[in-house]
Amino acid sequence: MEQITSLSNPKVKDAVALQGSSEHRREKGMFIVEGERECMRCIAAGYTPSHFFYSPTINGKDPATLGIERYKVYEVSDAVYQKLAYRGGTEGLVGVFRMGDAKTLDSLHPRENPLIVVLESVEKPGNLGAVLRSADGSGVDAVIICDPKTDLYNPNLIRSSTGSFFSVDCVVSSFEETSKWLRKNNITIFTAQLQDSVVYYEADFTRGTALVFGTEADGLTDKWREISDKKIFIPMLGTSDSLNVSVSMAVLCYEALRQRNFNHSNGTGI
Repeated sequence: MEQITSLSNPKVKDAVALQGSSEHRREKGMFIVEGERECMRCIAAGYTPSHFFYSPTINGKDPATLGIERYKVYEVSDAVYQKLAYRGGTEGLVGVFRMGDAKTLDSLHPRENPLIVVLESVEKPGNLGAVLRSADGSGVDAVIICDPKTDLYNPNLIRSSTGSFFSVDCVVSSFEETSKWLRKNNITIFTAQLQDSVVYYEADFTRGTALVFGTEADGLTDKWREISDKKIFIPMLGTSDSLNVSVSMAVLCYEALRQRNFNHSNGTGI
């Protein structure tokens, strides 16, 4: 195993650039995954590793037990690892992976009566990561983001999703394409808003359902309000008038799961 102790090593400098620059990620066609669990989920999803950075003092496991021994692995010093890691607690393993083909609406094959989450835009990668984590837990079929500026390979997004990015179909699309796709697949559009709406547990989520959310700062734009089939809200009993978008999404998706007679024996719970 080749060792790297210099912060100026070209491999280290390139990985740091991949961490911080979406332009560099697109140019190289590569992205960073931090954490043992996240790297394993990335491999299981079919992504191809280029190489790994491994800290024996932080991880302490034999790379052979991690399932990465067949790939190029660089053993790095603590100083190098701290330079590479986006945040703490990443189990001493950072992987550099090749991007796969971007998923599109046409590549989605929803089941009968699918549950879809639509985000009009994304304010923070960490919020999207939390949405994907809840989407994975509640059995959401796909998350569609109507914002072409979104970088799905942002390391904070991947890390905050705890690797759920690799298990949930996530597509970046436009409002026009998404609305046409939802209509084509007979999916009822629910918009989360306060005006002209009913409390969420009175809505029927047992059929094909799309739950549409706007930004926390500005809410939904009129174009989504105008085409929605149903308008719903989550009661707020305190002084705040709304929940974090990832929390709102989790509340509604688990209500859909409840209405669809989820059998708890199929899941692990919290």
